[in-house]
Amino acid sequence: MFSTTLRRLAQQKPLNDVYSSPYKAKRLWPPDFSKLSPKHQFRLERRYKRRAKLKWARPRWTKAVKIVQMSSILFVAVYGVLFLDWNQPTEKQPFQDIRKWFFGMTGSMWTQQRYARREENDDASPTAKS
Repeated sequence: MFSTTLRRLAQQKPLNDVYSSPYKAKRLWPPDFSKLSPKHQFRLERRYKRRAKLKWARPRWTKAVKIVQMSSILFVAVYGVLFLDWNQPTEKQPFQDIRKWFFGMTGSMWTQQRYARREENDDASPTAKS
């Protein structure tokens, strides 16, 4: 048993490199572009670009980057509209109406009082002051 194994190990194995490969290439690569027509050069370049793009494509990474970008843009926009102090004490805040609407809608969300009655404003119409 060991003698057969030793005999096999002692034999020279043929090297499988480019020149002694049993599978010969159909075409020489890379081709000599100076001998090719411009049309054929363009086809080869297009084929190479397509294959390189497929090889280096990272769909999961691209999708994750897009999701992170969109979520950060959304976060900054919501923060700027609802929570950012714009340091304009004399004038009306730029998004005060949106803030009032949003916090009016979500103000009673976490309390027991679900429906709050609006305050009656007697100064709403000139006929109310009779």
